[in-house]
Amino acid sequence: MTRAMLISLITATVLADQLTKAAALSLLPPGTVVPVLPSFNFSLGFNEGASFGLMGGVMAGRPLLMAALTAALTVIFALMAFWAQHPLERAGFALVVGGALGNILDRLRQGAVTDFLDVYWRDWHWPTFNGADIAITLGAVFVLAASLPTRRRKEPALD
Repeated sequence: MTRAMLISLITATVLADQLTKAAALSLLPPGTVVPVLPSFNFSLGFNEGASFGLMGGVMAGRPLLMAALTAALTVIFALMAFWAQHPLERAGFALVVGGALGNILDRLRQGAVTDFLDVYWRDWHWPTFNGADIAITLGAVFVLAASLPTRRRKEPALD
């Protein structure tokens, strides 16, 4: 994966995230739940904390601090994307960077991250999330998959 491809993947991730969040902000009134499929709703929410609302109380009202911390980690992941040798690992880090940048833009623009995807089972709801969170999670899976040892086929011995 070339540098141009990495930058394109990061850019596409940020654009997809921001476009879906813009649609959610314009189409979903706060506090409403729109059923989509069994166990899946659209429900507009805002997260001032880290992923899945972690540290929400600590970071509430501190979007610039949260954006700065996220930006520092994003720079590290961006460097890792450009230094990685395995194409899947490079793509994984690029997805993490794109997702993190999408969430940073939200924090700078509105003080919190826009979340709108609600997955649930009966009365239990997973924390509401967004496209950036999906990219970050998928990116982490790619990085882990790239680190797994690969089995090489045994070549038949030449006699």
